Amino acid sequence: MALKQKGTADAAADPKKRRRVGFSGVDAGVEANECMKVFLARNPDEVGSVDSTSIQPFDLNHFFGEDGKIYGYKNLKINVWISAISFLAYAEISFDETSDGGKGITDLKPALQNIFGENLVEKEEFLQTFSKECPYFRSVVTNGNAIKHSVSNEDQTVEIVIVELQGDAAFLYARLVPLVLLLVEGSTPIDVGEHGWELLLVVKKTTEESSSSKLQLLGFAAVHNFYHYPESTRLRISQILVLPPYQGEGHGLRLLETINSVAQSENIYDLTIEDPSDYLQYIRSSIDCLRLLSFDSVKPVLSAMVTSLKEANLSKRTRSFRMVPPAELTETVRQKLKINKKQFLRCWEILIYLSLDSEDRKSIDNFRACIYDRIKGELLGSATGTNGKRLLQIPSSFKEEESFAVYWTQEGGDADDQTVEQQPEDLETQERQLNELVDNQMEEIVEIAKNVASRGK
Repeated sequence: MALKQKGTADAAADPKKRRRVGFSGVDAGVEANECMKVFLARNPDEVGSVDSTSIQPFDLNHFFGEDGKIYGYKNLKINVWISAISFLAYAEISFDETSDGGKGITDLKPALQNIFGENLVEKEEFLQTFSKECPYFRSVVTNGNAIKHSVSNEDQTVEIVIVELQGDAAFLYARLVPLVLLLVEGSTPIDVGEHGWELLLVVKKTTEESSSSKLQLLGFAAVHNFYHYPESTRLRISQILVLPPYQGEGHGLRLLETINSVAQSENIYDLTIEDPSDYLQYIRSSIDCLRLLSFDSVKPVLSAMVTSLKEANLSKRTRSFRMVPPAELTETVRQKLKINKKQFLRCWEILIYLSLDSEDRKSIDNFRACIYDRIKGELLGSATGTNGKRLLQIPSSFKEEESFAVYWTQEGGDADDQTVEQQPEDLETQERQLNELVDNQMEEIVEIAKNVASRGK
């Protein structure tokens, strides 16, 4: 980690020049997001250059105290480079001066070590990592099981390698933790000492003589096998990440497809994803919908439900229509495709929408009415009664118009025993918020349906 204080040499050379030390008024601090940048360096020439591949962390502020600010520095700049070969990190810090403006002077070293840990090294050691191949990475790839291959060109191939998370693989994961913390919102390092963890690595192999490293990591996924009563195993995707320079090349898609294949080939009960991001859920649902469209057991049931939905008249809300697949089909899909029930129900609605004519207003209105009934039922109870549930708008600094809470009242008792009496304006607010949720759900369904339709051609 290099510290550079600007202007020190000039002041020493001319004693008549007096630098003002201190800030006017109370130090307001600077947010880490504003003064810190992180880069991924693939060769030594990129180290020290802000033209190298920039990483866009979701939020750097939460690593720096409760308010996410750094205090005591004037014109502070923090640049961090992470080696794409060894995943060690080097930090370069520059500022004009330091002074306690009432909030102290932030100690940057422990804050950076909170992110990068033992990966943070001095520049000389960092530069040396580019001149030789990473031995523990080669060991992991050599001892792992290559389960999917794709050819890029004559000199390069891309493989997906699966390995148990222990030994060199655990050491490699420790080097990857800072990238997980920076790029995967809400993530925490997994416990590598816990039984059942595996890593799937997307690895580029090259035979080019000019390349100092014959192996390159493009992305990875951490999955956990855990017990399911009475004698099977569930598979959960805990973390999945494609390194920024290689995003948009389909590696994340291939990782998910490979994990699906692993789940089907082994004695897996079903597959789940731990807190998926919106984009990961989008990709996952697109993949699963394509799998379901080619699954023979789905086709006749889907066709019958779509026909019934088209013929129904739900505009006057005199009856409800549930777009729920039969229980036996849900179980068959779980057994054969390893798609869990919640995910299948999500995909089922997308498949129905795909089968409708978007220009047929009646069918689309019927479909939206079913989405409305489902969301209302999930939040407030069944269509025939709300079981005492109510929606209450609450103040929020996030999205006030979409912020609400669900609460319960005592129904069926005396009026004096009612916890809350729902007023007409409450019903209007509840209806508006329900429709906003339905509109958001419809937008998600339409976007995934478009992607499935384009990929299915």
